[in-house]
Amino acid sequence: MAILQGPASWPSILLARASVAGAATDIEAAEGAGAWTAWRQAAASLTPEQVIRLVSTSGLRGRGGSGHPTGAKWQACAASPSAIRYVVANGFEADPGAQLDRTLMETDPHAVLEGVVLAAYAVRATTAIIAVNSRYTTAIERLRAAVTAAESKGYLGANAMSTGSELWVEVRELAGSFVLGEETVLLRALEDRRAQPDQRPPYPTQQGLWGEPTLVNNVETLAAVPWIVANGSSAYAAIGAHAAPGTTLIQLSGAIRNPGIVEVPLGTTLREVLDGVGGGPTGTFKAALVGGPSGGFLPAEALDTPLGFGELSAAGAILGSGTVVVADQTTCLVDLSALLTRYLNDEACGKTIPCRIGTRRLAELGQGFCTGRSRPSDAALVASLSADIQDAALCGLERTAVNPLLTGMRYFGQEFADHIDRGSCPAGVCQPIRVASVAH
Repeated sequence: MAILQGPASWPSILLARASVAGAATDIEAAEGAGAWTAWRQAAASLTPEQVIRLVSTSGLRGRGGSGHPTGAKWQACAASPSAIRYVVANGFEADPGAQLDRTLMETDPHAVLEGVVLAAYAVRATTAIIAVNSRYTTAIERLRAAVTAAESKGYLGANAMSTGSELWVEVRELAGSFVLGEETVLLRALEDRRAQPDQRPPYPTQQGLWGEPTLVNNVETLAAVPWIVANGSSAYAAIGAHAAPGTTLIQLSGAIRNPGIVEVPLGTTLREVLDGVGGGPTGTFKAALVGGPSGGFLPAEALDTPLGFGELSAAGAILGSGTVVVADQTTCLVDLSALLTRYLNDEACGKTIPCRIGTRRLAELGQGFCTGRSRPSDAALVASLSADIQDAALCGLERTAVNPLLTGMRYFGQEFADHIDRGSCPAGVCQPIRVASVAH
């Protein structure tokens, strides 16, 4: 997917080397563009505790969707009483329509790898795994080449950067479903166990891979760490929003003039991204699906919502995978929300009853809206059932699986009413069938 250029005032941290010739495949070219500077600096003059402090004071938050403070997670892992610790970089990218992690790993594998190394150094882990979707063959090839090149330079290995500690990094291919985006499911998959979430606590930082403390971060989160170490936490904290500093990758697709991936300072509004970078919708704007399949639909009047964890959550969406899909007036939001709900039900592992039965019932209700086989009370039933599913949620998929229907009904209630009460589809997509009562 094309990499889009934002305004000159937007800093480039994650994609700074994407346009540097050879940086993705040649370590000398990457070094010439700044790669591995932070690791050399940390190995020479910073203790693991100082690296954690830098990450903590920078305000970096997890880009995998949760937005958890990264420094707090690192500190928790480092404080766990064990002689063995692991670092796992999540590059699985469970959203089937997203290509952000893939693009990052393909264009700058050294940024991801250097972030992994710094994380391992900070929590005193000797083994790290970069988990990558098996479909991302180019990313896997380049990451493995980067590991080999880094070992030859002494950045990794038995005595990494003469620190007296060994550090080994493995690139592991994984195949699986949407639920692998959840960290405990990912760890189970790496252990060749059934891909289902675990109850927390204990958290992976206490008891993770093979029962040992494990730091799990998204590859985008880790790719920002070298910049923080090289430039300082204050410089990073000054970028973006106060509550969520730094930049993030956003993917624009759907009915948008300029589809592609752009690096955006957090706190930037959706309108700035869609109009300023995406060139606006190709037709009449109707909604934006923000955050992936389990994200939320936002109408035109919500486009001034800043890209931030709290702000999007309040609006009913999530930052999630970082994807923004634009829908125009030819789209039926009832049909699309029902489709996404059915997908999430199909992808759920079914470990808990509220998820196994609740999401299936939501999918059935959504399908009923599209076929004219719904009752006036079904809208209230969706709200009640969604609350029960969220309250009993064991993982993020279950917690957010209700978003498409809830936000669709919240912002596009009239369209749902047309389907439920009148059996008609304003967009002309659904073919509702009125079931007449038969007199006996």
